[in-house]
Amino acid sequence: EVQLVESGGGLVQAGGSLRLSCAASGFTFDDYAIGWFRQAPGKEREGVSCINIIDGSKHYADSVKGRFTISSDNANNTVYLHMNSLKPEDTGVYYCAAAFGLPSVVFTTAAYDYWGQGTQVTVSS
Repeated sequence: EVQLVESGGGLVQAGGSLRLSCAASGFTFDDYAIGWFRQAPGKEREGVSCINIIDGSKHYADSVKGRFTISSDNANNTVYLHMNSLKPEDTGVYYCAAAFGLPSVVFTTAAYDYWGQGTQVTVSS
């Protein structure tokens, strides 16, 4: 059974930091790209960051470049999203997702085969 389990969300003040984790199981981790997406109330889900496990290439949305860092622990099939200098507009439910190979358009949600249940991140001003 494929599972993606996010953790690490919470309430933080603006300027603070959080680290999200995505624990994957049930598929060959190295064959996939793992993406982080977020969805704020009333808004569409948007891509935040992605890592292609086989070569370690990393991708970021412009809105988070320089503040967020994605990393992976391949031995434990886990991907992390380190979020620094958080802003109120970073608030939302954060999802991790797995795509078989790196999508040609990295943050196309339809390209991702598996999704986690999400973890809430709230940044207060």
